[in-house]
Parts: sequence; C-alpha cells; structure tokens
Amino acid sequence: MEVIPCLLNVLNFKRMKLREIVRLLFVASLVLFIIPACVKEGPPGLDGADGADGADGSDGADGHVTCLVCHGGDNIEAIQGQFAMSVHKSGVNAVAYAGARASCAACHSHEGFVQYAEFGEVFGNITSPNAWECGTCHGLHDSFDSDDYALRLTDPVAPIFNDAITMDLQGNSNLCANCHQSRRAEPNETNPGEETFYISSTHYGPHHGAQANVVAGVGFAEIDGSSPYPETGSNFHLNQASCVGCHMAEFSSGQGGHSWIPNVDACNDCHDANLEDYNYGGVQTEMHESLAELRDLLLDRGVIAGNEEDGFHPVVGTYPMIEARAFFNWVGLEEDRSLGVHNPKYVRALLNNSIEALKAE
Repeated sequence: MEVIPCLLNVLNFKRMKLREIVRLLFVASLVLFIIPACVKEGPPGLDGADGADGADGSDGADGHVTCLVCHGGDNIEAIQGQFAMSVHKSGVNAVAYAGARASCAACHSHEGFVQYAEFGEVFGNITSPNAWECGTCHGLHDSFDSDDYALRLTDPVAPIFNDAITMDLQGNSNLCANCHQSRRAEPNETNPGEETFYISSTHYGPHHGAQANVVAGVGFAEIDGSSPYPETGSNFHLNQASCVGCHMAEFSSGQGGHSWIPNVDACNDCHDANLEDYNYGGVQTEMHESLAELRDLLLDRGVIAGNEEDGFHPVVGTYPMIEARAFFNWVGLEEDRSLGVHNPKYVRALLNNSIEALKAE
C-alpha cells in the first residue's frame, strides 16, 4: 500500500519538471523573437563604384541570326517553291544529257559545278549526277557567318572562246556567265583569213545558252554591214539592269525570285511601261522576223536542215566563210531565247549584217 503513494509522488515530480521545461522553452523563444525586433538599422551607405563592363557579344549577323536569312519564317519554303518552278531544278535540259561527262559536268550537274567552283576543274566522269540545288550556287553551312550563303563565283569571267578578254556582268550576275557562254569562237577567229569553213558536227555552234555573250556584246561573228555594232559594254541591260535584277526580281505572279523566270514587273519598273510581256518597243517581234529570215536563207543554201516541228541543225560540210559565220550568229541568237531583249542593238546589228551578207553573195 505504501508503494502507490510513492509512485504518485514520482509522477507528480516528473509532471512538474515537464511543465517547467515547457515554460522555459516558451520564454526562450519569446526572447529570441523580441531581441531582433528591437534592433534598429542605420541609414544605407553610399553605392559602390560600378564594375567594369563585360565584353560585347558577337553581332547577330555573325551568329545564328545568319541562319534566319534563309530559314526564318516561311522564307525557305518560299524559295524552294520558286526553285521548283525552274528548269534548273528539273535538270531535264542538261543533267540527263551531259551531267555525267567530265567535259560537260562543270555546268551540267550539281557535283560538277561545285568541283569546278572549288578547284577550277572537274576530276572525272560523274557516276550519278544530280540537278542543281541550293548548295550548287551557294556555299552553305561551313562557317555560319555572313559569308556562309555567299555565291560560289562572282568574279569577272575569262570566256572559254577567248581567255584573253574578260566578261564582267557585274557582281552576282557573273555566276551565271560561267555557264551561259559560248564554248567556241566564231569561225573567222578559229580559221582567220580562210575563204571556207568546215562544219564538222550537227551540234556545231556557240552552245545552247550563250546569253552572257549577248549581254556583254562579245563573241559573235561581227560581219561588216550597214548596221553599226555598239561599243562593247555599252548595253543598257548590262549597265542599268542585270541577270539577277531581271530574272530574280521580287517574286510575283509566278515570275522572279528563284524561279529565274524574268519578272515583267521589273521590266515595267525600269522602262516606266505597262507591258504584259517582254516585247518592249516591239524588239521581240522585230528579232523574231529577222531570225526567221536568216534561217530561211541558210536553209536555201543547205547550211541547215530540219523544220519548225522537229527543229533545225547544221549539215556537216564545207561552206563559204560568210555562210558559216552567218550560221554561227543565227544558232547562237536563236538559242539565246530572249529574241533580242538581252542586247537589242547588238542582236539587231548581228542579224541585219548577216542577212545582208548572204543576200549579197
């Protein structure tokens, strides 16, 4: 019976100790809360000196912003859509015909042109040639700076038919001139002073697209006649326009941009005209008639054969020099396909003097 009161006393003692401990903890926490609240801060000190400026970052044009020139928004899709309209994209007129041959591939395939632009030559026949693409004309994704998408070739061109002279179509248009030029000199330059000339192939002529020669006003057979030849380099379209300015004007109505279809709007802006086609001043009508007249004269003399449906080609054989020169002019200007637009005064003189010379035989 004495044990029970003893236990009760112990429990009361422990209960009292616990109560004291709780009380002490409460007082301590209250002190810790009150003391900081009673401490007052003084006024702020003066600002320290500014630190040194950090180094400027690189300009956007030298960084990834450069990528946005082509890849930003819908731009790349628009360019690809325009490019899909071009004959260059299909390659049907070039790659399938000569893209694999080392002697032709520099202009007839993507692989060949890249080799030519980078190394000045094509190393050999190409097993599987492809049509042109963005990287044919542009050097892409090498440095990721402002030069990354620059054209591969922009310097004036030493033409194949005469590397002693220079054709300068101005800046970016020179890229076009590397391929769109005559592969041969006119007959009187290859065989000067001779009275006859041997046409050795049904493919004889300047080549299928000597537009740069027409624009520059060089490389054709300048037969003497009543029509004066303009001074070399005086072409309006060489000095006031350009390959790029006409063929790559702002894309509209399915023309311009990367389709390379000349934009009539660019013609109207330049000539202050209201054309619906490229026949400014009736130049195309005039040149079409002159080309047909010269063609018929060559047909009568047996220099060429064929018809409008199947096309015309030279007949292998030996001809008077004047006939060979007139043929060279006819086929080169026919395959220029601008009907005089590229250089009206030069084309008019070539055709008129060729016609006069044949009629005077």
